[in-house]
Amino acid sequence: MTGDLRFSWELTGSGWARYRIADARSERPDIVSYCTDALSDLLRAVASLYGAADAPRVSFDLEPAEVRWRLQRQGANVEITIYRFRDMSQSWNAPDDEGTRCWSSNQPRAALGHVVLEAAETVLRLHGEAGYREKWIQHDFPGAVLDDLRRLHRRDDGCRHESCQVNVHS
Repeated sequence: MTGDLRFSWELTGSGWARYRIADARSERPDIVSYCTDALSDLLRAVASLYGAADAPRVSFDLEPAEVRWRLQRQGANVEITIYRFRDMSQSWNAPDDEGTRCWSSNQPRAALGHVVLEAAETVLRLHGEAGYREKWIQHDFPGAVLDDLRRLHRRDDGCRHESCQVNVHS
């Protein structure tokens, strides 16, 4: 279901996570801070693609830099574009084009939904909710948001993969 899209999310220390997104052409890794509820924000943005949202954005704090994902829906596909800004305190409301475009890929929404869902599931399996809170410090594991994305992905994309069948917080 994921084609050439790959995504991982790993808690790396107290209040830090590393993600890596890649397609057949290139990859983008970043280390993000707990100053935003990063994983929850990403899950919400991807879930919103199953509704009326045409171009949700999610920002990650790299202290001090900002990495912003714009997810532009294009029919059944999503253009994923990642921009980098030097200082999040200055860029929060800046237009995307004021940042440096550092990665992009056009992918089926089903593939994006699936890889983000699986990455969050992996974090939950490795750490559990208590372990996530201990490592991420300021935010609880976004179980309800994960369940919502799973439900939408299963319903609209017809995913039958095992990880898409069982809700965490039902």
